[in-house]
Amino acid sequence: LLECLTPAIQYAENGFPVAANTAKMWKRAYERNLNLYGDKKEFQEWFNTFTFDGKPPEPFQIVKLPNHAKTLRLIGETQGEAFYKGNLADQIEADSLAHNGYLRKKDLEAFESAWVEPLSVNYRGYDVVELPPSGQGMVALMALNVFKNKEVTQRDADYYHEMFEAMKMAFADGMHYITDPLKMRIEPKELLKESYGKKRYAQITPEAKIHTHDDPYTSGTVYLNCADEEGNMVSMIQSNYMGFGSGIVVKDTGISLQNRGADFKLDLSHVNCLAPGKKTYHTIIPGMLMKDGRCVGVFGVMGGYMQPQGHFQVVSNLLDFQLNPQMALDAPRWQWLKEKTFKVESSFDQEIVEVLRKRGHDIIVEKDSTHFGRG
Repeated sequence: LLECLTPAIQYAENGFPVAANTAKMWKRAYERNLNLYGDKKEFQEWFNTFTFDGKPPEPFQIVKLPNHAKTLRLIGETQGEAFYKGNLADQIEADSLAHNGYLRKKDLEAFESAWVEPLSVNYRGYDVVELPPSGQGMVALMALNVFKNKEVTQRDADYYHEMFEAMKMAFADGMHYITDPLKMRIEPKELLKESYGKKRYAQITPEAKIHTHDDPYTSGTVYLNCADEEGNMVSMIQSNYMGFGSGIVVKDTGISLQNRGADFKLDLSHVNCLAPGKKTYHTIIPGMLMKDGRCVGVFGVMGGYMQPQGHFQVVSNLLDFQLNPQMALDAPRWQWLKEKTFKVESSFDQEIVEVLRKRGHDIIVEKDSTHFGRG
């Protein structure tokens, strides 16, 4: 593990240039945190760690993160034990106690990674594979399971209208059912049956309909994939959630605590009601494409609740239109926001936008492409 972490440790110690888009988002997080937390002492370590002379980094500024280097080296030297059972766990607990937090070393000691059985849907002869709940990979699969009942011939208003409706249906079901797998009211595979997809597809009308009222959030997600010469592939995603996460950084460690708990509800009747030891609905979903039992590709899209929408669009671009991976990511994107409201990129065909508006969709043309995630 130390060998794997050494390049990251060296960058943290010796410095790295901050990419332009990263600097833009870093500045956005700084302004948000300054506005929300600037005068609260429990958030001061964030400013100590992630600002330089009191400011966020400019594009291509060389930045050093010595606490990250120290923490990563300790994790590497102890094969991760320091974080869950050792010095770092002690520091996390001490910081939590200092600011009346609830996280304890025993919580970290009790954690174990889970080996899970992935879920899949066959789409145009390929198996699209996603992780099971409590992640939202099922939302992408449910949308594909509905939409595969359409015969796609061209990228016209019909194509987008039925994609939009399938996506809204999938989110309606996902928001209602997905939670900690031990707490789900229904077996996930029931929602991925071909018969259920056909039933849902039959409910699509020529006019836009409202299927849910939940709003997507923002994100702070990194996706990576890799493959070796033997055909082994890794599809990996990690996220602190809203930008840098909670805004809480553990003193002298660089550890920025996530805020995935933001997706819990406080309504006792809701499937994602807050409870001890419970995993809530979360947005991070690595994807995989298989053909005849063999992995042919891995893919992922960052962007919070954009992620299953991005998976849906990328898979359709690859398999309905035979685009190569770069073209599949470059194609004009859309994002459902709530009710009948969608954002589309400014490169979207304006004639199609007008037809979709006539069908009842509320379309916003968005010039800022960062709203649509990355892939």
